[in-house]
Amino acid sequence: MERRALLAFIALAVAFPAGADEKKKAGGLTYIQINTLTGTTNRGGGRRGVLTVECGIDVPDDKLRDYADKSLPRLRAAYVQVVQTYAAGLTAGALPSVDFIGRELQRQTDAILGRPGARLLLGAVLVN
Repeated sequence: MERRALLAFIALAVAFPAGADEKKKAGGLTYIQINTLTGTTNRGGGRRGVLTVECGIDVPDDKLRDYADKSLPRLRAAYVQVVQTYAAGLTAGALPSVDFIGRELQRQTDAILGRPGARLLLGAVLVN
């Protein structure tokens, strides 16, 4: 019977290692993922297209990261407004300016959080 108990203990130790609750999230412990942002744009021939922006913010300061977590709805609303406004003004066949989008999203981040310290990271900017 002791052999079965030992094998069960080993199986549990392998399945649930110590420190498993400290799971590292994608992008690191200081990274906050923002849901994909979309805006409608014009394409050639009068058709509509979609500008898609994937981003997140890196906040090394613990207090500021906690405030950023609480401010995610405001951040996302500001980001969506920037992307939709930019996409509406994008001419047919033009490539999006990643520098402009990143600069404007960073400006919104600093304004909402009240101070610099959070760095906006762009993942992908696509026009479809």
